[in-house]
Amino acid sequence: MTLFHSIILGLVEGFTEFLPISSTAHLILTGKILGLAQNEFNTFFEVFIQSGAILAVLLVFFKKIMVDQALIKKTFVSFIPTALIGFLLHDIIKTVFFDSLQLITFSLFFIGIIFLVIEKKVKNNHKTIKKMSYREAIIIGLFQSFAVVPGVSRAGIVIISMLLLGYKREDSVYYTFILAIPTILAASALDFIKLDWNILTIDKSILILAGTLVSFFSALICIKWFISYVENKTMKIFGLYRIALAVVILFFLLLK
Repeated sequence: MTLFHSIILGLVEGFTEFLPISSTAHLILTGKILGLAQNEFNTFFEVFIQSGAILAVLLVFFKKIMVDQALIKKTFVSFIPTALIGFLLHDIIKTVFFDSLQLITFSLFFIGIIFLVIEKKVKNNHKTIKKMSYREAIIIGLFQSFAVVPGVSRAGIVIISMLLLGYKREDSVYYTFILAIPTILAASALDFIKLDWNILTIDKSILILAGTLVSFFSALICIKWFISYVENKTMKIFGLYRIALAVVILFFLLLK
């Protein structure tokens, strides 16, 4: 991996982390396009630079989060299912899920179809996060746990679960931002603990720092755009994009 690669991956991470299109899938696909091997360092890099996107969320929403203690409690309740599944399946996720383009293709396509179906059926949702019960927080967390599969999209599956529960689109998107904080920080911490520290040379540490910084600034742009987008538009475009991307990947898989 070169500095150029780290910047490209940082941009991809920042611009896709909070959109319902699967940042993990995009990072894996970008890595393959760039010819990067799926080795221990590159896998760690792809996870760790997500912390840059989380720093962007904290910068934008810190004051709002700190004054809402009930939201903090519900966020951690939603985080529990993902934490348990992510910890138990960590090795399988990294060695099997991340290396399966077929699984990524299916996930992109299937969740894309779900988005299109839900956008046709869900009308006039009015619930806000303040009305969220702890039972619903657990349900949302269970849905999020499916995002350990690349291509599902953590943001996407959370939004889907909340739309089905009757929450407004804007509130659903906002909750994905907040729920990302413990989820991604925990994933980064777990990878950091399990990492073979011998691979963290000075040169590679610079690559991680560069990718994280680029992820931070690009995520800031994406967050502000996405907030304004969902105020008066549906998620249909993301469903169509996911399906189109899945078809393109399948085409190249069939050409092999």
